[in-house]
Amino acid sequence: MKFAIYAQVYKPANNAIVKSLIQAIEEKGGTVCFELDYYTDLVKESIVETGYETFTNHLDLSDDTKFFVSIGGDGSMLRAANFVKSKNVPIVGINAGRLGFLANVQQDAISELIPLLFKNNYTLSRRTLLKLDAPGPEKTPFEINFALNEITISRKNTTSMITIETYINDEFLATYWADGIIISTPTGSTGYSLSCGGPIITPDSNCLVITPIAPHNLTTRPLIINDRSRIKMKVAGREPQFLLSIDSETAALNNETEIEISLAHHTVNMVEFPDVTFLRTLRNKLLWGEDKRN
Repeated sequence: MKFAIYAQVYKPANNAIVKSLIQAIEEKGGTVCFELDYYTDLVKESIVETGYETFTNHLDLSDDTKFFVSIGGDGSMLRAANFVKSKNVPIVGINAGRLGFLANVQQDAISELIPLLFKNNYTLSRRTLLKLDAPGPEKTPFEINFALNEITISRKNTTSMITIETYINDEFLATYWADGIIISTPTGSTGYSLSCGGPIITPDSNCLVITPIAPHNLTTRPLIINDRSRIKMKVAGREPQFLLSIDSETAALNNETEIEISLAHHTVNMVEFPDVTFLRTLRNKLLWGEDKRN
């Protein structure tokens, strides 16, 4: 059984996690491969030995990879999704960050939880993705046009609001006067959307949420829509450009660029262990259990 290991950046504080992972996997007869840049740093710091198999992108990720292990926070998990893409390799998130709704396996639980993968004692949480298109003459500057968390439109180089003309399935919804707008998946509902007043949505919900950022009209509230909906938006404002973000990647686009957002055809599978479910993570991270009545 092969495990691919990835971290967005090398951090000495995570060395113990890497060693625990390798030990837990190899003790059960599994094999390990590493993302090349991360592996180079690990070898340089004498954390791992040379000779391990490496990969650089989703194309050379071996087809016999059983699990993709992401070390870090939720940001690393988002980048991990770009490595597996449509291969449907399940992602295991080891939390080396702070909050961690996606990367929910704690360091001290590695030796306990990794062996469960060899026993098939886990479930898969299917996470939907958003697909971004710009059907007009100006194409989007992103190499990867898919988002696991959210796609966000926001103002650029100005304190003035922007206007976002929004359609759902070609029917006019509203023109948002705001600092921006977030189109979030259920997975992303615990991220940027939540901080802007959006609802928490369980990962298995077949919906999206449109959350305005600091809207001028206070009656403009977050809106939940069916995830089969097609969303079309066009931006205007005092500045000639606006910012468009796909998860953690951001680029500037010219005003009047038409943006279309829809559900991607493929999904990402997240590993859930019996005692590390979404609802349990929600209670722990948001401290709901601090109330003795719970």
